[in-house]
Amino acid sequence: GGAPGRTGMGERDVVLSVLANVSIGLLTSVLGGCLVWLWERGKHTRTLNRKGAFFGVRPGGTCLIVLGNKHDAPGAAHHRDVRATVELAMLAGELGCTVTVESDDFRGSNGDHTEFCVGGPLGGANARTAGHLSAHLPGVTFHPYGPEGDDSVAIEVAGQRYRFDPGNQSYALVAKFTPQEFRRPIILVCGQSAVANQAAIHFLRREYAQVAARLATVERYCVLIKVSGITTYDYHRAEFVGDVTGAAFGDG
Repeated sequence: GGAPGRTGMGERDVVLSVLANVSIGLLTSVLGGCLVWLWERGKHTRTLNRKGAFFGVRPGGTCLIVLGNKHDAPGAAHHRDVRATVELAMLAGELGCTVTVESDDFRGSNGDHTEFCVGGPLGGANARTAGHLSAHLPGVTFHPYGPEGDDSVAIEVAGQRYRFDPGNQSYALVAKFTPQEFRRPIILVCGQSAVANQAAIHFLRREYAQVAARLATVERYCVLIKVSGITTYDYHRAEFVGDVTGAAFGDG
């Protein structure tokens, strides 16, 4: 009479063992899935934090965009600068920030808002850009418009002139700094053309990590971005030219 009992107990043990293995497998899968989700979430958070640090934007904060004027239409923004604003709004959205927009006659401090000042200083395009350059980037010169000559609209830093080739090649200077009397940083985007402004912002949104890796710090910097092949590629063919931080800010 003992053998049948032992057989029944063995079957029950097998069933319990299978159920235990299934439970352990399910628990392992759930824990593994949770760990992967947490890792991915942490990775996403770290990526956003690095992007926010590069642009000086606090997730959940507010970005102030100061737009300049179209060169031949005071009071109206160039359509490409409007597109640049859309790029910045997308950046702000990625970081959970809100956006407020002002014209270049905006005066005073940016308060607790990170300021993006878009547009070159020449011809009254963006008066606030001109003021920021004069006050904080003494090593940068924007050569004036000229009917002839290679230096028309050239950007000069440390004796190097970055010349404008209309319709083909254009440069944008992008600088980040925080004036002593301000609480939040300013990101200055001043190109030789509106397409350069748009190209610089579009490029840095995607390649900020690549650029950050070439900088000593992301707390303050000044870099040059070049867009070329404009008639063929519009604003999409942009590239990092160099870090000119020391020369632009007059360090040393």
